[in-house]
Amino acid sequence: MDGKTKAIVAHIYWIGWVIALILNSNDKDELASFYIRQLLGLFLLSIVLLFIPIIGWIANIVVFVFWIISLIGAINGEKKLIPLVGNLFQDWFKAL
Repeated sequence: MDGKTKAIVAHIYWIGWVIALILNSNDKDELASFYIRQLLGLFLLSIVLLFIPIIGWIANIVVFVFWIISLIGAINGEKKLIPLVGNLFQDWFKAL
């Protein structure tokens, strides 16, 4: 499976992310690794925001928009950083 396909699979909620992580662990691809890191950060951010009443719900709409931006980047095969936090996710999860 090529990196672009793994990057797209990673966008299919947690199960797709886990599948992409396992597939990428055997045959590392930079594009897939990039999106695996981005999406782990987005998933964790979304969970944290759920615990903030009202503001968190609105912020999760922004997270959904970031997810769409990320998915479009993966479909196009280009590394598209998530606005505001993408660089942080790449740094924090660089072991993936």
